[in-house]
Amino acid sequence: MADNQNFFTLIRKDRGSQARRGSINLGACQAPTPLFMPVGTQATVKGMTPEELERIGFTIILANTYHLYLRPGLEVIQKLGGLHKFMGWNRGILTDSGGFQVFSLRERSSISEEGVVFRSHIDGSKHTFTAENVVAMQVIFGSDIIMPLDECVPSDSSWDYVKESLGRTHRWAERSIRAFSRECERNEEGKHHLFGIVQGGVYDDLRRESAEFIGSQPFSGCAIGGLSVGESKEAMHHVLEEISPLLPENKPRYLMGVGGPDDLFMCVERGVDIFDCVLPTRMGRTGTILTSQGKMVIKNARYKFDSLPPDETCQCYTCSNFTRSYLRHLFMAEEMLGPWLATYHNLYFLNSLVEAMRTAIDEGRFVQYREEFVSRYNQGIDA
Repeated sequence: MADNQNFFTLIRKDRGSQARRGSINLGACQAPTPLFMPVGTQATVKGMTPEELERIGFTIILANTYHLYLRPGLEVIQKLGGLHKFMGWNRGILTDSGGFQVFSLRERSSISEEGVVFRSHIDGSKHTFTAENVVAMQVIFGSDIIMPLDECVPSDSSWDYVKESLGRTHRWAERSIRAFSRECERNEEGKHHLFGIVQGGVYDDLRRESAEFIGSQPFSGCAIGGLSVGESKEAMHHVLEEISPLLPENKPRYLMGVGGPDDLFMCVERGVDIFDCVLPTRMGRTGTILTSQGKMVIKNARYKFDSLPPDETCQCYTCSNFTRSYLRHLFMAEEMLGPWLATYHNLYFLNSLVEAMRTAIDEGRFVQYREEFVSRYNQGIDA
């Protein structure tokens, strides 16, 4: 297995909450936490070059095993020297297992103890994911952080079904650990790190059972899956409050699929270290801009003559050079520069936000900073 002892360093804990600051050792770079990962599903963060992402300050991006397995395929990525070389990204890469994508296509998939059989959304061809081959694929990719196969159940699933699913997910986790050990023996020892995934739906007893099981295994980190899939924010926060005390303090905690600014604060306050979400890029492409005053819908007529930058408090390239009026013009004219400028700003905004969180934790004022930001943000500039 990888050297977990030197993988994560817990640097400081906030005095008034469970918020923490730490550092993840990826060899090629250090990734400070809390951190946000942009989503690069198909080996690209939509509309952004690796150089731009590095300039903003991102240290890890997320790619998707399901999509990369189907296109361009394992052979292409392997022959081109692995995912880092293929996409021109020299920092960290976390690849998810593809399980969420498979299970979201339930009409195209069937699940068993062995794994999941599914049909490609591209051409209908039949494929099988198992605990073992999902790990092997990600080792071929050269992923720094590998996610095991798990089942992400719908938020309205019954206790009985979630209990059954959880047992299967835990057995897959044990198989993933064994497969990971075998792969590490054949490849670069210490280069890859395997995270476990806590599931259990919205049921407190199942979440606690899963947190205790995953926390007891030799994973490098603990991910929290099956949230932000339709449950209320209150339910998500409650789950985090239940399981955070049960997770190992010396391992990073990754909440999958969460990226709203207010959600980041609420979840960091409950001990989460790592996040990913398509929100900043998806919103950027459709003309919604994240600002310190709330979400801005740049196509609104009120911005037609507005000479202010999108966010007066932001120092990014977009806000330093362009007006709200100009961005609105680009979107109304369907010019491709508009989505790029909005996407760049949104990513810069979230990265700056977690940087400010780290500073607030260092200075012992995280709760105060959270209250100030969330109060201002929730007023909504375009509410």
